[in-house]
Amino acid sequence: MRVGLLLALLLFTPLTFAQNLYQQLGEQEGIETIVEEMLYRVGGDDRIAHHFDGVDIMRVHKLISEQVCDLSGGPCDYSGEDMKTSHRNMGVDNADFNALVEHLIVAMEKQDVPVSAQNQLLGLLAPMHGDIVEE
Repeated sequence: MRVGLLLALLLFTPLTFAQNLYQQLGEQEGIETIVEEMLYRVGGDDRIAHHFDGVDIMRVHKLISEQVCDLSGGPCDYSGEDMKTSHRNMGVDNADFNALVEHLIVAMEKQDVPVSAQNQLLGLLAPMHGDIVEE
């Protein structure tokens, strides 16, 4: 009986964690608002705005929202390319990557996302660094 209970707990804990993150981000509407705010801030940032010149920003919004929803355990499936392919030859460096993360954090703070949830999301996004940054 104890083994079964422990096994059930271990099997469902990651799902609960992810669903909890999705909810803490405000579900689909909250995620879309966070991404919109982040992209708005990026557009006004001379350090990184050039990476988005000539890009369909509505498509970028859709794809980042899907990706965050998917990663956080929401009911979305990310439909974009992998990070290495989509960022190839963009010349993104560590400073660019960090600037975007700054804007994401400010956008989450503006939506009153708890710091623990912010850290959870950043932890899920951090492994993408190596596929995005070209140094």
